[in-house]
Amino acid sequence: MYQSTSYVLGIDTKTTLPNGMYINPTQPIYSFRTAKFGDKRLLILAGADHKTGFAPTEKETYDKLENFAKKYYPKSEVLYKWNTRDCISLDKIPYIGNISSFYSNAYVATGFNKWGITSSNVAANIIRDKILGKENKYSFVFDSLRLKPIKNRVELKNMGSQVFKSFISNRIQIPEEQISKIKNDNGAIIKIQNKSVGIYKDVDGKVYAINPTCTHLGCLLTWNNLDKTWDCPCHGSRYNFKGHNIYDPAFKNLKVYEIK
Repeated sequence: MYQSTSYVLGIDTKTTLPNGMYINPTQPIYSFRTAKFGDKRLLILAGADHKTGFAPTEKETYDKLENFAKKYYPKSEVLYKWNTRDCISLDKIPYIGNISSFYSNAYVATGFNKWGITSSNVAANIIRDKILGKENKYSFVFDSLRLKPIKNRVELKNMGSQVFKSFISNRIQIPEEQISKIKNDNGAIIKIQNKSVGIYKDVDGKVYAINPTCTHLGCLLTWNNLDKTWDCPCHGSRYNFKGHNIYDPAFKNLKVYEIK
């Protein structure tokens, strides 16, 4: 699987909104719902998704959503912004069932492809039936052991290429720039004594330095200037600018360097 990041706005449209949840069927995909906010309802608009680990910009994410909302609600006001991540399977269908052919009584439910509320209920029913030894007529669709290297060779090749680039290519092509060239409130990976070092400068110019190697499986991290985090393009792990782990599958913090 891989991780996908989506962006969300909480918007006061200054109008009365219809109830319900909606999603458009074409690209780019947007989803719409409402949330109670005092004596009114906010529009919750989500979209602008991308594979986790690529460095997005405000223009490509939150601004894109806001511009879309302004087309239909010109007087609207954005009150909240946030982003979230989801596990995506290779064929975009959840993995539900046995976690391995070697363990008959251990189960998994993941890869919900942003449909967690629906898919988690499906998973609960399928796994319940497996535990009780009952046949579930839908379980074959979500078979967690269905991945076959030949059948899924195109997607596997794409994922393998991304992981390879993170291990090899990005390490070779790291720019030889100095700390002084990094602007305040920005981050980058530089070379110091032939060692890759992740640098973040806060708004006052204070420098934070970390080892930009993911503690999960060793992929090279990328700087996300939108959220001020170090993100893993391989499996979606995330760390704050001080190197503290804030998102799995990694659970260890990054090594921190002192700048003399």
